[in-house]
Amino acid sequence: MSLEVIILAAGKGSRMQSALPKVLHPLKSKPLIQWVIESAKKLNPRQIHLVVGYGADQVKAVVKDEGIQFASQHEQLGTGHAVAQAMPLVNEHSQALILYGDVPLISAITLNQLLTCATVPSVGLLTVVLDNPKGYGRVLRNSSGEVVAIVEEKDANDEQKLVREVNTGIMTLPASLLKSWLPKLSANNAQGEYYLTDIISIAKEQGIPIHAQQALSAEEVEGVNTLEQLASLEQRLDD
Repeated sequence: MSLEVIILAAGKGSRMQSALPKVLHPLKSKPLIQWVIESAKKLNPRQIHLVVGYGADQVKAVVKDEGIQFASQHEQLGTGHAVAQAMPLVNEHSQALILYGDVPLISAITLNQLLTCATVPSVGLLTVVLDNPKGYGRVLRNSSGEVVAIVEEKDANDEQKLVREVNTGIMTLPASLLKSWLPKLSANNAQGEYYLTDIISIAKEQGIPIHAQQALSAEEVEGVNTLEQLASLEQRLDD
């Protein structure tokens, strides 16, 4: 089965306090989005789809790669909505891998491990265990250790907030399943958004296996939301 990569890069990144689209901020003189694209290319995908929104023309001007297909998210209605914008361009018989344009250090090694563990048809979910999981969606497991759902922090109860295994947002699954599940997402939540993570509970309801693969390090799945976080990653790359 061929691989198609969907990279979400539509956000403004208001906490960056800059008019520059977040994914164009440089890390070691290279735009964040370019780090992600380079890791994706190491997987030899059939196609890479880049979902753009804020500053789309600026992003397209920087990403001058004939191998990239662009999809537009005109309204910021959540990750599930963002992925849906790319799906008309995705081959239904491919394996879809979802990445994020503001997670620059994700390695091809980790992604290959994720793809290997996600046998078809199943969902492969990349997770990480954090000492301080505040702000992240928690990975919920049943008594047998099986992943059953992901709950965003704003929707989590006190017990769920104690869970230290969190969702990185990175996942892989057959495009055919993704296309059938996206229309079932609801924005009935604290954010009023279509969460991509809700497809985990849909998969569970339909008996589709969910394989959780832990990242090699917390650093490689760290997202950049502020200039301070960007400076921290820069410093760690120098060490």
